[in-house]
Amino acid sequence: MEKPESAAAAAADHLYDKSFIQPSMEKFEPDFIEDNKKVGSLSTSLVSNGCVDFRGKVANKETTGGWKASPFIIVNEVAERLAFFAIAVNMVAYLVFEMRQSLPNAATHVTDWIGAAYVLTLFGAFLADAYLGRFKTIIIFSCVYAVGMVLLTVSASVDSLRPPPCTARPCNKATDGQTWFLYAALGLIALGTGGIKPCVSSFGADQFDEADKDELLKKFSFFNWFFFGINMGALLGITLLVYIQDNKGWTWGFGIPTVVMVCSIVILAAGIPKYRYQKPMGSPFTRFIQVIVVSLRNHSRGVEVGGGAVLHEVKTKESDILGARKLPHTTQYRFLDKAAVVTDLEDNQKTRWRLCTVTQVEEFKCFVRVLPIWASTIALSISFAQLSTFFISQAALTNRKLGPNFVIPAGSVPLFSAINALIFVPIYEKWMVPILRRRTGHHRGITSLQRMGVGLFISIFALASAALVEKKRRDHYSKPFSMSVFWLLPQFFLIGAAEVFTYVGQLEFFYDEATDGTRSISSAMFLSEIGIGSWLSTALVKIIESATGGETKGWLRGTLNKSKLDYFYWILTAINALNFLVYLWVSRRYKGRNGTGISVREGEEVEN
Repeated sequence: MEKPESAAAAAADHLYDKSFIQPSMEKFEPDFIEDNKKVGSLSTSLVSNGCVDFRGKVANKETTGGWKASPFIIVNEVAERLAFFAIAVNMVAYLVFEMRQSLPNAATHVTDWIGAAYVLTLFGAFLADAYLGRFKTIIIFSCVYAVGMVLLTVSASVDSLRPPPCTARPCNKATDGQTWFLYAALGLIALGTGGIKPCVSSFGADQFDEADKDELLKKFSFFNWFFFGINMGALLGITLLVYIQDNKGWTWGFGIPTVVMVCSIVILAAGIPKYRYQKPMGSPFTRFIQVIVVSLRNHSRGVEVGGGAVLHEVKTKESDILGARKLPHTTQYRFLDKAAVVTDLEDNQKTRWRLCTVTQVEEFKCFVRVLPIWASTIALSISFAQLSTFFISQAALTNRKLGPNFVIPAGSVPLFSAINALIFVPIYEKWMVPILRRRTGHHRGITSLQRMGVGLFISIFALASAALVEKKRRDHYSKPFSMSVFWLLPQFFLIGAAEVFTYVGQLEFFYDEATDGTRSISSAMFLSEIGIGSWLSTALVKIIESATGGETKGWLRGTLNKSKLDYFYWILTAINALNFLVYLWVSRRYKGRNGTGISVREGEEVEN
């Protein structure tokens, strides 16, 4: 692939060659200067991050990327989130009333499904970084998602795929065939989510060249508006579509997001000429294993770092990882540097399983470096899991009437959280960031780590508020539907605010700290937190239920009025508070990708 610099140089050389055969240089000097200006303009208009256009040429900033391409990507995310939330918030009701599952089993199945969808992002990210590239992965898995939506709609509309109407107790439960048809549809949707989610934010960020200061600021703005799009899709899913499901039936409730998803694929494909594409760079996990293996082998042979040790790097401008830029050496995790120590200067049969480059080692260091931050934010995902479970259970027992003729569906109450994000993101982007930027001097106003910390801090008060409101509801409003649903507004508002700060901070942090070859994997890391948080929430419920006396005598019983749900919320409050302290300790000790190192020897390119 032709580099921008080499293109400019070749064009300039061509102009000089022409001047030597002219009888007079002065006569053609204006044309010569004008041509040189065009060459310089071409050089500065090309991206410097290795992205190409759909023809495979170096991407031009004037015709590709930026906000010319980003809206297509955001539309796809809005459609995927609309469909996902329309299913997630009401699937428990579908399993209970249509498939005749018990409430505990239905809740567990939905939680496990949500967890699987987000953990599968690691698989989607692996395919994107190693083989397919981000755009192809998004397109392919969007189609998988759409097929799953079609099957889900068929399951809801064909009578033979559901139990017959219940006319006498006990009601007939779904057959194994009916259940597995539904699970196949949900499985395809989870797989589609796993492929789309880790790639779409990174693919959007790829549309902005970090070496261009103007585009760099636009990239940070993209992350905020991308999160705005997520919440717009969620808002439509949990309001309009949940209302349609409750009042028009499940066929319409699942059929509409199916059509929206198919349309979003067409819209995403329409932006092909506008996008900038990063080529897949091989499996990062293979490179990680190579660094570990070579480090351990050299350690067992007594190899030391420092004291004149020379580290291996290739001569070329780019690294030997296809399409990836070289990374500077850092002194953190020096044990891993042993993988790049040159032990035999005469050895010309080098492979990555015997000698790694500095860039390969630093790539693995970047991955290891973010793991403590990743681990110290998982607890917040446990709190987020309550949005689709116990928060909705509380809402179901409140007075949700708006006027004499309209009742807010219980599954739509999380709109309080989504509205918060829709209101707060524009305010933060347009007013707070400029104010904070003037006070802190930081181009984002506050750093991504600080932003995540603010979200973790707010989450403490979100769960404390939930505990206080639930205590008041149980003690003073034990009669169903006597307490206004707006008493739940503080906990929804605060958990939404926590999500605004933490989620966008994670988007920024994991993208910035990733290397060229690990962008999608890095995005999948923080998305997997949501899945792990869902599974941990299920485990925590089971532990508390077992430790406090089970469903009949424990804190969490079949009837909410007889439960001690506020005690459960106080435990989550304590977990969030402890997690916040751990995060402060970890983030204060975090060192980014910048650093200085010992001498690096440029040698021959390492073969695979």
